[in-house]
Amino acid sequence: MRLNSLSILNYKNIEEAELVFSAKINCFIGKNGMGKTNVLDAIYFLSFCKSHSNSVDSQNIRHDADYCLLQGRYSIDDIDEEIYCGMKPRQKKQFKRNKKEYERLSDHIGLLPLVLVSPDDSSLISEGSEERRKFIDGVISQFNKSYLHQLLQYNNALKQRNALLKSEIQADESLLEIWEDQMTTFGNYIYTQRKSFIDEFIPIFQEFYSYISGDNESVSLTYKSQHEESDIKQRMIETRQRDCLLGYSTQGIHKDELEMMLGNYPIKRVGSQGQNKTYLVSLKLAQFNFLNRIHTKKPLLLLDDIFDKLDAERVKKIVELVSSDTFGQIFITDTNREHLDRILEQSGKESIIFILEDGKILHS
Repeated sequence: MRLNSLSILNYKNIEEAELVFSAKINCFIGKNGMGKTNVLDAIYFLSFCKSHSNSVDSQNIRHDADYCLLQGRYSIDDIDEEIYCGMKPRQKKQFKRNKKEYERLSDHIGLLPLVLVSPDDSSLISEGSEERRKFIDGVISQFNKSYLHQLLQYNNALKQRNALLKSEIQADESLLEIWEDQMTTFGNYIYTQRKSFIDEFIPIFQEFYSYISGDNESVSLTYKSQHEESDIKQRMIETRQRDCLLGYSTQGIHKDELEMMLGNYPIKRVGSQGQNKTYLVSLKLAQFNFLNRIHTKKPLLLLDDIFDKLDAERVKKIVELVSSDTFGQIFITDTNREHLDRILEQSGKESIIFILEDGKILHS
């Protein structure tokens, strides 16, 4: 898969841009705040129907502008595809494939597989379990349409059960049972898919970490779920009274956890900045590798300022990896021209460099 060109109008700080891309490596250089990350975010938006950094659509429209447009022209299996998104404040966004609007945005997910490595990934380690569940769900949803549908159904059942628990009127047990049945059915499917994915994903991740770190540390991932411990439906029934007091559901796949370990300890507690960054980059490169194996289309790889906090040897290893033929079209941002020159020199591949200044994009 290839993104041939991108049109941007009033997206974040970018007033207008018409970009034609290399099939291999595309670099964006500029000081912080110039708009490099916003270009990558526009590409991300066209894959996932939302911004990576701000889920409120109206806040992604350039200040004082009345609307925003994004349009990408792709080649997928030698077939041209045009993806369009239009947004206006206080209106539902329009998302179109080849000028035909989607009935459900979820139908678009997976058409344009993409992996983004960014500084925001640090939340996978530093924040709560919800961030790690989002990571798992984001990968599986790119190749399994049924998973995304059942996840949405589960979240709706969870929302309805929580609403009953919070009600000032005593919750009707027959209604609770309806939503608990749905949570159990959808939850069992989601658990099975998550477990299957993680079991296959772990050795890929460990291989990347081992290579980048030079085998200096051992790391692990462990998937924890209440579904593996006992009959989840029975546990929901047993905890109804407690859940009513708390006002939310304490049992279900929305409580799943992905434990991230460095040696025998949580990396959140013992990892250095360089080890944390290596862990996160390895996670995302493993994500690319996994999607590339299972998907019919090679994902786009977006690398946003990934070399910060890494020593020269780890940077060299990452450059070697992304310069290999395993990866297809790559988009890279950096404030340091040296990093990009090193990648381009090492890869020997076709490339384009864009320079950004105050939201304006120039060729080098």
